[in-house]
Formats: sequence, structure tokens, C-alpha cells
Amino acid sequence: MKHSIEAAWKGNMKFSAELDGHTIVVDAGAESGGEDAGPRPKKLMMLALAGCTGMDVVSLLNKMRVEFDDFSLSVDANVTEEHPKHYDSMHITYRFKGKNLPMDKLQKVVEMSQEKYCGVSAAYKKGMEVTWEIIVVPD
Repeated sequence: MKHSIEAAWKGNMKFSAELDGHTIVVDAGAESGGEDAGPRPKKLMMLALAGCTGMDVVSLLNKMRVEFDDFSLSVDANVTEEHPKHYDSMHITYRFKGKNLPMDKLQKVVEMSQEKYCGVSAAYKKGMEVTWEIIVVPD
């Protein structure tokens, strides 16, 4: 299988692409010659990781019949100082809210996502450290 996209230049630093029927625009800030018409490309890498592993976790918890009231993820990434500036590490925080959440199952689904299912995480781990933690917020 192969995935392909085409990004079209829209002037200054702005590019637009169609992904799965959705238009995505990336741009730079004014300080870099852009118009701030969209997110910065590098930060989309963090969203890709959060979305990939988040979907895995929700799917796996549903299969295990683990009910939760809320779930969110945050991704923190460290940017190198030298050019090309890139991420050399990312840390994912999984936050769950609910009653009597089984920590062993939360741990298991996150490990399954990180070790088996999340293709974004698998790709990133080839070039940087990816760590994670689980926080359960009392209901």
C-alpha cells in the first residue's frame, strides 16, 4: 500500500493539501514570512502522534468494555537548537477520567498502542525517543 498527497503553494509560505476529503493548510508566522493561515508543519507531527495512539486506545478500551467519562492526550516535544531544527524526543501524557478505571487495562492498551498498533509512534521511535505516562483524574 502507498499513501500520497500533493501540496499546492498558495503564496508566501502557505501550502494547501487535500487529505481524506479535508483541506489542510500549513503556514508560517509573520516573523517567518507567512500569514499565520494554518498550523506549522512540525507541530502537526505531534497531532499525528496524538491522533494515532488516541484512536488505538479508544478502540482497545471499547473492545475491553472499559467505560470512561473523558480521555485526552498531550504531547510535549523537544526541539533541537541546531539546524535542521527537529524533534529529538516526544512525551505523551494520557489523561483518563472515570469511575473505578482499571489501571492495569489502561496500561495494557497504551502499551499495545505504543508497541504494536500506532504506526506514527513506530516511525518516530526510529528517529527520536518517545515516552509516555498515564494520569487518572478522579471523577
